[in-house]
Formats: sequence, C-alpha cells, structure tokens
Amino acid sequence: MLKLSEGMLLYHGSYCEVKTPALAKCADFKDFGKGFYLTSSKEQAENFINTSLRKAKAQGVIAENQEYGVISTFRYHHSEGIANYIFSGADAEWLHCVVGHRKANTFPTVVEEMKKYDVIAGKIADDATNVTILTYLVGAYGTIGSEGADSLCISRLIPERLKDQFCFRTDEGLKCLSFVGSEQIWKN
Repeated sequence: MLKLSEGMLLYHGSYCEVKTPALAKCADFKDFGKGFYLTSSKEQAENFINTSLRKAKAQGVIAENQEYGVISTFRYHHSEGIANYIFSGADAEWLHCVVGHRKANTFPTVVEEMKKYDVIAGKIADDATNVTILTYLVGAYGTIGSEGADSLCISRLIPERLKDQFCFRTDEGLKCLSFVGSEQIWKN
C-alpha cells in the first residue's frame, strides 16, 4: 500500500533542477490539482523528463537543442498539522478525483473536498493512460460517474501497472520537503 513516511526519498523529473519548488510555477488541471508533483520511482521521474523537455521547448522556455533533463531529489519530513490524503488504489474515488481536476466542473464535490489536503498521493494517470481518461471524459464508456463507465475505464488503465505520484498542494506541504540533490539525465 502506498504511504508517505519520514525520510522517504521522492523524485521530480524536469527540464531543469528544482531546489525550491514554487506553487506559482505549477500548472493547473493536473491529476490531483495544482501542486508540485513527485514520485517514489526514480525511473518514473526519468521517464517524465521527455514530456517536460517537449513542453518547455514548445513554450520557448529552453533551447530546441537541450538534450538533458534533471531529476531533483527530495526527502520527506513529516510535520504535525499537515493533512495528507492517500488513495489506496486506482478505484472509482481516485478516477473521479483525477477527472474532476483535469476537466473543470466535472465532479466538483470531489474537487472541493480535496482542497482541504496539503498532500494528495495515489496512482499516476500518465501519458500512456491519457487516451483512456479522455475516452471516459467523452462518455464512450457510458455515463461519466456511473458504475459501469468507472469499472470499464479503470480496467483499461491496468491499475496494477501504474506508478505513484505525490502532489504537494500547499506551501505548508512543501515545507515537508528538503532538497537532497540533483542529477542530469541525457536524452537522445
């Protein structure tokens, strides 16, 4: 079962080193809302570098010829008063949270409920699962939020293969992270 424990190492893959995460630089409409995303899988963070490089080049943030990204490593330190929510798996509750944060006015009650948490953790709906989520959103599996549509979508995601993600959504949550170091990863 997924958990957030004292001293745990978490990884962030990007086009640049991130020593001090800032929520103002984080994008909206991500799986668990706006926040700083990390994973316990260094491999997953490395895989995300390609996506980060592609987006940064398209936005003119970095040069077209930059062929490396960076994995920034953080250590988690628990702090009293921090509200964490950890999804036990890729189930209907998790799916509604992801869809609600990705598309405005979908599952607004779920999105509102999640606002009280500093950190949300669960499975990652990454680029490989994006088509399945979009298919669900257009109603191809049935009515969004129905048991049948939820079950079909989740079964197509192959939830046992999904990696984890930790979204630090507040400044208080970010204070639980200490920068450990970074590593350049060259991409071909």
